[in-house]
Amino acid sequence: MQNLLKLFPFVRPYWKRSLAALVLLTSLVVLDLSIPRLIQRIIDQGIIARNQDVVIQTALIMIAISLVSTLIAVGNNILSVQVGESVARDLRDALFTRIQDFSYGNLDEQNTGQLMVRLTSDTTAVQRVAQISLRIGTRAPLLMVGSLILMINTSPSLALSMLPLLLVTSLIIVFFVLKMEPLFQSVQQKLDRLNTVLQENIAGARLVKAFVRADYEGERFESANEAYTGHSVHVMQIMSSMSPILSMFVNIGMVIVIWSGGMQSIRGQMTIGQIVAFTNYLLTTMGPLTMMTMLSNTWASGMASAKRVSEVLDTVPMVQDSASALTLPEMTPGRLVFEHVSFHYAGIDEPVLKDINLVIDPGQTVAFLGSTGAGKSTLVNLVPRFYDVTAGRITLDGIDIRDLKQDSLLAQVAVVPQETVLFSGTVRDNIRYGAPTAAEEQVLAASTAAQAHEFIQALSRGYDTHIEERGTNLSGGQKQRIAIARALLMDPKILILDDSTSSVDVETETRIQEALEKQLRRHTTLVVAQRISTVLKADKIVVIDDGHMAAEGTHAELMQTSPIYQEIYESQLGSGVRLEEAGVETGGRQ
Repeated sequence: MQNLLKLFPFVRPYWKRSLAALVLLTSLVVLDLSIPRLIQRIIDQGIIARNQDVVIQTALIMIAISLVSTLIAVGNNILSVQVGESVARDLRDALFTRIQDFSYGNLDEQNTGQLMVRLTSDTTAVQRVAQISLRIGTRAPLLMVGSLILMINTSPSLALSMLPLLLVTSLIIVFFVLKMEPLFQSVQQKLDRLNTVLQENIAGARLVKAFVRADYEGERFESANEAYTGHSVHVMQIMSSMSPILSMFVNIGMVIVIWSGGMQSIRGQMTIGQIVAFTNYLLTTMGPLTMMTMLSNTWASGMASAKRVSEVLDTVPMVQDSASALTLPEMTPGRLVFEHVSFHYAGIDEPVLKDINLVIDPGQTVAFLGSTGAGKSTLVNLVPRFYDVTAGRITLDGIDIRDLKQDSLLAQVAVVPQETVLFSGTVRDNIRYGAPTAAEEQVLAASTAAQAHEFIQALSRGYDTHIEERGTNLSGGQKQRIAIARALLMDPKILILDDSTSSVDVETETRIQEALEKQLRRHTTLVVAQRISTVLKADKIVVIDDGHMAAEGTHAELMQTSPIYQEIYESQLGSGVRLEEAGVETGGRQ
């Protein structure tokens, strides 16, 4: 319940519609409660007294009340649906915005399947609670209270005999609701797992097919599906037992009323109309209880989902702007300094980077080379503050990047990641993703520099060619070149190329490097590479080994001083390759 109350601010903007829905609902309850009294009047003053006029008049009043009740119920339904749908929309927006604020560390802790369930299934469960609260969920308690009052007014003695029965029924409902919440939470967790397996399988469908693992993935999905189904069936079985139990109590109550009321009627203490009215009020009291049992699964599911939604909304981004964060000047030169930088991932004590000290001057191209898992990508991910350093600091033009506003820092940094991500839309839209207002000539220039213009022109509709989800209609090399063009179009002060030419051949890589050479002079460029041919012309090459800076210098210098670099060079290019043949200026770019 506490988690549902935490989401109340999402209902507050629609308080007028909510209030109107509750007013209509209260009016509907008053009209419903008047019906048993009118039936009592028909019996006692009409049928028994043989007064036809009373029967006709009362019947017409009941018909009019029914028509008005229908109109009120329709109005209440319309308003409650509007409020519920609006709350769900705002909740989805808030969740999406919160996820966008997550740093890489937060995203590491939550997988895609879990977040998708919270944005869809959990939000829908909260929406149902909002709608039901303005409809049946509020109507049922009002009917119960009103019926109890009128039962006491009709026959205090009979009403007192019913109180223990009503109390026991209420306690049973509370017991079931409290028991169901953790069960529904477990069901949602199983749904998380099911969605995670489904998302992984769809995203890796080509890999599954290539390795002939369809049967294995089918078994994995079936296992998750069976677990979800089993938990759901268990919950529904428990829920289905509530209705028969409550029906039994309703029938017991009817027997007590008819027997006790009949005895009082024989003694002349009650009229037949009073017995009928009291029976109707009893049904009106017990009916909402039965109704609430059917709704208790919605409430329990809503409380479990509200807790899961609140967990996402309450998640604090690991990387945040400080209260006194500065805006990075647009004319910043782009000088980066790593001062005793160390880093480890959350939950892992072993540092990935250890005491990194490095100076990168404006306009320099610095390449990071090392074995897989050495920490190269982690190091460059610290520059745009995808993660914050664990120890030490990184300064940009003398300012600690933790003292800068993230938006202003990221506006000066462009990243071409290892895994190219393209969005559904046109080629032009993807290139303009970081600079939506860029002119056409700027798009063409960036594409040309990235060696992408030629193949884009050969596509069916050129720059207007539609890119499918995840760029499935393009090759890996084509996607990488579009990603490079996207980064160049931003004209950043700092350009990060994280193994960005791994999917192109050496010849295309050489052409890209030649085309980028003039471009790179305008940027401070950080290059992460697996191939040594990618880094030969860099102003500075940094060899990373097991999180340490093992060596630093130009290609010529490292060939003289770094055994690790020599080993990498020999393994990839071989001792028979002359530097002149590779077209390398051994002193770095001047």
